[in-house]
Amino acid sequence: MNAADKYFIYARKSSENEDRQMASIDAQVSELRELAKDKKLNVVEVFEESRSAKAPGRPVFNDMLMRISSGEATGILCWKLNRLARNPIDGGNISWMLQENVIEHIQTYGRDYKSDDNVLMMQVEFGVANQFIRDLRTDTKRGLKAKAERGWYPAWATIGYMHNPYKNKGDKEIVKDPERYDLVRKIWDLMLTGAYTPPQVLKIATEEWGLLNRKEKAVSKSNIYRILSDPFYYGVFEYPKGSGNWYQGKHDPMVTREEFESVQDILGGKHNTRPKTYNFPYKGPIICGECGAMITAENKVKRQKNGIERHYVYYHCTKRKDPNCSQKVIEEKKLEKQIAKSMLSIDIPEEFFNWAMTRLKEDNNREVKARKKIILNQQQKLGDLLQKIDNLIDLRASQEISAEEFKTRKAKLLQEKSRQESLVRNTNERTTEWFNNAEKYLTFAEDAYKRFKNGSLRTRKEMLFMLGSNLKLVDKKLFIIMPDMLQAIEKASVEVKQIHDRFEPQKTVDRQQFYSDLYSQSSVLLRGQDSNLRPIG
Repeated sequence: MNAADKYFIYARKSSENEDRQMASIDAQVSELRELAKDKKLNVVEVFEESRSAKAPGRPVFNDMLMRISSGEATGILCWKLNRLARNPIDGGNISWMLQENVIEHIQTYGRDYKSDDNVLMMQVEFGVANQFIRDLRTDTKRGLKAKAERGWYPAWATIGYMHNPYKNKGDKEIVKDPERYDLVRKIWDLMLTGAYTPPQVLKIATEEWGLLNRKEKAVSKSNIYRILSDPFYYGVFEYPKGSGNWYQGKHDPMVTREEFESVQDILGGKHNTRPKTYNFPYKGPIICGECGAMITAENKVKRQKNGIERHYVYYHCTKRKDPNCSQKVIEEKKLEKQIAKSMLSIDIPEEFFNWAMTRLKEDNNREVKARKKIILNQQQKLGDLLQKIDNLIDLRASQEISAEEFKTRKAKLLQEKSRQESLVRNTNERTTEWFNNAEKYLTFAEDAYKRFKNGSLRTRKEMLFMLGSNLKLVDKKLFIIMPDMLQAIEKASVEVKQIHDRFEPQKTVDRQQFYSDLYSQSSVLLRGQDSNLRPIG
């Protein structure tokens, strides 16, 4: 190269996943200056940029190309070719300038590219860099969706919550923020009194309690409305926002559904500066079975010739995902009949609920005794691992093993320790979780049909959430996937109804004991109790 030729150094690093393993900008510049010195290249200026190259529009990069076009330099030094471009527009621009001899030479840490070279290899490298970004975007979306399906909100935790700092990125659970959780809960408590407006609550929270967000900034007026209308606080979330895809979260709810709905009623009343909206109980959890968009609702008023107004509520696909979606509207009363029919399918009488709970408690006591032995064995193994770790530290301290061997053996022991701790924790929690779930769903199923028919709009909405997930509306028919325990209860409900239809106790007979004896003679009910309603493993 002619000593008179002038070069620009371009160093770039993004904070995104694409550049996680890339050297820092300072490290790149330092190494490139050494490279320039070794190859006797005349560096006239350094360009540094902390931006992603996955899309065109980097100001520093564009400025550098303009100055090369004006003749201020003839070459570029960069760490790797993908520092210059990861998108086809910027990559094509660089290739064209090299072919037209506007750029005479590009020198990277590993190789160089000249204007008289075949640019095919350069195009391949730019193509690989672009495909990497495309694959990364796809993998990221897939990973976020999978996280949502596991019950963890895959975005920034709302105020009052935080991501578990002890988990790896991508696996971070959402836990209570010890500094803010109780203060945000107090916001809900004030709103539930009905005596405060959101701005008044915000003023108390910030001026008297000292509430700040995670960035140590004041909570804005618009944010207080967002907090008070976010279903995340009672345990569910939509991801992505506006998609109509709702998930049951695994985080600890701050409020109950009833409390959440009460606040929504307040926000829709005199305390709210926004216009009141109609309360559509089945808007939110249902999606269109054809295109996957959310099912929304609207109120229609029909005026008769005699002047009487009749109000109708219709549910229909928003068609945000596919404007050509062919699904038609369904009246709320017809949709409600289908939900009520599902409630009837799981409905159980008080006698069966009492009998099933008695058996579950007996089973639970037996499970607890059996689990204690397992937990003692697991704790013994965990204690042995801790002793091995202590022994390993002693061996290293006395220099009986090398640093490399210590590092390798310690990593294996810590990995096994983590696995064993997880086993102890899971074993300890599994039985309690199983029993609580069984009790929850049996309680829900008891007189479910009557409670749904006679319940308020809020009650009916809560019961629909509880009934199942993946609610889809196709051709005016609602499809529901019930949890495994509710499916078991549904099968039991059929048998229980048949027993009650065939047998009716005399008035002098203990009704509970009469039916309990019959339930205990049913192979269908006993099989259901011994399989679907019992913990697995």
